[in-house]
Amino acid sequence: MSIVSNLSSITRASDVAAAKAAPSKAASNMGQQDFLKLFTTQLQNQNPLDPTKNEAFVAQLAQFSQLEATTNMATQLTSFVSSQSGDRMLAGASLIGKKVALEGVPATLAGGQPVQGVISLPNGASGMKLEILDKSGAVVRQQIIGAQPSGEITLTWDGRDGAGAMLADGNYTFKATVTAAGATSQVPVKTLTTVRSVSQEDPASELMVLVDGGRSVKMSSLQRISG
Repeated sequence: MSIVSNLSSITRASDVAAAKAAPSKAASNMGQQDFLKLFTTQLQNQNPLDPTKNEAFVAQLAQFSQLEATTNMATQLTSFVSSQSGDRMLAGASLIGKKVALEGVPATLAGGQPVQGVISLPNGASGMKLEILDKSGAVVRQQIIGAQPSGEITLTWDGRDGAGAMLADGNYTFKATVTAAGATSQVPVKTLTTVRSVSQEDPASELMVLVDGGRSVKMSSLQRISG
């Protein structure tokens, strides 16, 4: 009886000592060496009259192996996301200087170069009126266009007013009014605008594209790109 009592006392004292030593790394992640040290300490200090069953040791080893695999997978995933972010930035950089079609952006006239807009007509049109407005909202050019087939059509403005005079560089707005099936309505115009830069807040965020006029849009929203 005394021997059993002494062994139990030694075991409990060792457990207390191990428990006091263990928290020293509680604030950090347990690595493989830490686990093996803890595992060995547990083997050395188990009660010889009531040893831990083999199944319990196997379960602990399996849990640690699963945790280690999960940690490695998370590390690899983080590395993969970072590499994908770099690839996206390279792909986005190739858009700089190209034209993209976006709704709600101004038609920027620069150096007398023609400005284009894109209109989608799912059911075609029997007639259409295109107006060009300056930054004050005044109509500087108006053009009546005949019947159009269904689909997407591209409109080109040469930068001149109704009298044929070249207008000053700046931002203008396309306004299109369509007549179809006896009804007249205004349809949105996607302006072909130039990509000036690309940016990304962090590796997990979506790439943003900055176009003429200072507007920034998500890269995934781009539907048409031209040289």
